[in-house]
Amino acid sequence: MIDLYAAGTSNGMRARIALEECGLPYTFHPIALDKGEHKTAAFLAMNPNGQIPVIVDRDGPGGKPLTLSQSTAILVYCAEKSGKFMPKEGAARAAMLQALMNASTDVTPIFGAYFALARSKEPHAPSVQVFKDRLRGLFKVWDEQLATRKYCAGDEVTIADFSLYAGYARIAGAAPDIVAGFANLARWGKEMAARPAVQRATK
Repeated sequence: MIDLYAAGTSNGMRARIALEECGLPYTFHPIALDKGEHKTAAFLAMNPNGQIPVIVDRDGPGGKPLTLSQSTAILVYCAEKSGKFMPKEGAARAAMLQALMNASTDVTPIFGAYFALARSKEPHAPSVQVFKDRLRGLFKVWDEQLATRKYCAGDEVTIADFSLYAGYARIAGAAPDIVAGFANLARWGKEMAARPAVQRATK
């Protein structure tokens, strides 16, 4: 059994999708960020950075408990533990890793910066626009790529799709104009949203 400590952010969503899609039994422990529950001594003992998500796998490698943070690390861990959604062949694996890193290290941080600025008490409009344009540019590229492939890294769904979908879903809900007009991206997003495991993870 795995314990998941998370909130309804894109990072938290990413970890929960990984567990649901990989079919790994888990218990969800919601963390109220607005109440500072991620800064308590108990939480900091699991992740000194005070960030969600965190998983605690009681049956980790070698049968020993494992505590793991960082949503992308959790994606990889779940895929390897279950043997799903991670290609083993060289070129396919490389394509998956490239897509995964783009979704996790390009889209997610810019998304976070955009909302931090846009929701600040005195938002600086030019700075907000810079990050908004950067996000739209990233999704434009994804739209172009999804015109030639079914999923982020090719013809099969991988953890790269779970990573990108978490950010896409949050942005589409909070700032839909950023992803408006991208038909291929919308087709992919609709298909991802229809997956039963994704629906369980995002409800």
